[in-house]
Amino acid sequence: MQQFFVFVRKECYHIFRDKRTLLILFGMPLVLIILFGFAITNEIHHAQIAVLDQSRDSYSQRLVRKMTASRYFEVNRYLSSYKEIGPAFRQGDVKLVVVIPGRFAHSFEHEKVAAVQLLTDASDPNTATTLINYANAMIIQYQQELTGEIKLPLTIRSEIQMVYNPSLKGVFLFVPGVMTLILMLVSAMMTSITITREKELGTMEILLVSPLKPVMIIAGKVVPYIVLSFIISLIILAMGTWVFAMPVKGSLLLLLLECILFGLTALSLGILISSMTNSQQTAMMISLMGLMLPTVLLSGFVFPLESMPKPLQVVANVLPAKWFNIILKDVMLKGAGLRQVWMPTAILCGMTVFFLAVSIRKFKIRLS
Repeated sequence: MQQFFVFVRKECYHIFRDKRTLLILFGMPLVLIILFGFAITNEIHHAQIAVLDQSRDSYSQRLVRKMTASRYFEVNRYLSSYKEIGPAFRQGDVKLVVVIPGRFAHSFEHEKVAAVQLLTDASDPNTATTLINYANAMIIQYQQELTGEIKLPLTIRSEIQMVYNPSLKGVFLFVPGVMTLILMLVSAMMTSITITREKELGTMEILLVSPLKPVMIIAGKVVPYIVLSFIISLIILAMGTWVFAMPVKGSLLLLLLECILFGLTALSLGILISSMTNSQQTAMMISLMGLMLPTVLLSGFVFPLESMPKPLQVVANVLPAKWFNIILKDVMLKGAGLRQVWMPTAILCGMTVFFLAVSIRKFKIRLS
């Protein structure tokens, strides 16, 4: 056992002497969490809109002021006819056109029905849908304000409550996803590169003839990265909490234990990659292309899995990132305990054991 600890200490010295490795390990989390937290968001602020007000009465003007008083819309221009809508969209700066027909106040007071037309630039469907939702919500609020002044024959009011994320902050989606992505890339990629480096340099054969068993050699390579992945998890959680006000409603101890478990899963996957490759370049390409894209696309990080075809949903079930993302959201946002997240936890444990078993078997076959 003393030889094992000496081997682990040697690996730690090797990691801390390599400044480029340290830059990747600690620089990548900081850059990604800041990039995803501030730059990549599904929220829209200060969208440029155009207004075609054919009524020009007090009701229509109050509606425009209601929309522009929020941080979501800014009036870019006022149009005088429908012919100006097309050129406004083609210039690219206007994303939404609000058309208020003539006799808007008269229709509201006497006919009890007033129409407003919303035209959007749907070349970006997600942005168009978001802007329509924002505008509809403001129109409903405006109508509710007027119901106190005008007696309507029948009014149906719907009360909306957003649970777990009432302010609809996009960062609450991206912080768990970024943690999943970083732990998967750093743990799997660095582990696979470390072991394949020994193969390329020819030092793996020297390690195999040492008193240490192959299992102990693999464990010695992995232990430093387990500690580093845990430290990285703490850094991401601290930045998410202090910089982006990300809540942790569940048990912090459970959250940290789940991070360690996912780190072990990612490390075991990195060991599996290294057992199948003989060069650092190949291991890096497999880690980046084979893990990064599926983690982003098929883990529920950016796109909802429910909207994907059934075959892709089946493929997503074999990705550890999907289950860890579920755990993070349930623990951090919903305050779930082990009773609620036992199934994804058990799946990650099973994946870790499977990857390790296959890796050790292939490691012995290729290098014994």
